[in-house]
Amino acid sequence: MAEHSAITWTDATFNPWWGCFKISPGCKHCYADAFDHRLGGSHWGKDAPRRFFGDAHWNEPVKWNAKAAREGVRRRVFCSSMADVFEDRRDLDEHRDRLWKLIDATQNLDWLLLTKRPENFGMLPTAPVNVWRGVTVEDADHLWRVDHLRATGAAVRFISYEPALGPIASALNLDGIDWIVTGDESGQVRRPADVQWFADVRDMCAAAGVAFHFKQWAGEPDARIGGQRVSGKIHLPILDGRVHAAFPDAPNA
Repeated sequence: MAEHSAITWTDATFNPWWGCFKISPGCKHCYADAFDHRLGGSHWGKDAPRRFFGDAHWNEPVKWNAKAAREGVRRRVFCSSMADVFEDRRDLDEHRDRLWKLIDATQNLDWLLLTKRPENFGMLPTAPVNVWRGVTVEDADHLWRVDHLRATGAAVRFISYEPALGPIASALNLDGIDWIVTGDESGQVRRPADVQWFADVRDMCAAAGVAFHFKQWAGEPDARIGGQRVSGKIHLPILDGRVHAAFPDAPNA
């Protein structure tokens, strides 16, 4: 959890618990699993225990909400960076219910719920006006998640095309989608992405009026941008001479 996040598309992060299990190719080099392991945790796996938190942890977003109200500025909260809120486990139900109540009580915060399990969107019984729902789509084989997203109510519907593991533009339908966040895989071990995959999605978003946010691209061997060789990760990278860091028009703004 962090009130100020380094993730370019959110202001803060909140985790009602830690832990998950891998279900698709995008999970292979999961940063959250690696971080948990570095801290001595063992919360990844279908039957592994999850890490839960006390009242002080849960009260932090209430403070963020009060601060946002005082300042008259809405804040985005990514939930969850270390879990999947829609994981189907009964021991998570009471914590999930507590999260729904917290979201309802913090109307100055926009909660970004990102999942690879959109078939479980029904776990959120209503469509709160301060909830943005998102799905991760790493390649064209997982575009079915967007169909689930399109069918659910949300203030904002968004796609996280990260880590991008293959092109999706030729099969992507942007109907009902408000925002796309894109980026390649991060970490010491990563699978390279072709910058043209992002350019194609950018062009689709421009044509459809969908906000496009290009978060990161480390480049491929001998990759060049503006004639300069790319080395290391580029945050908010330049694509064809400009930075793309758009956000959707939120109904509560």
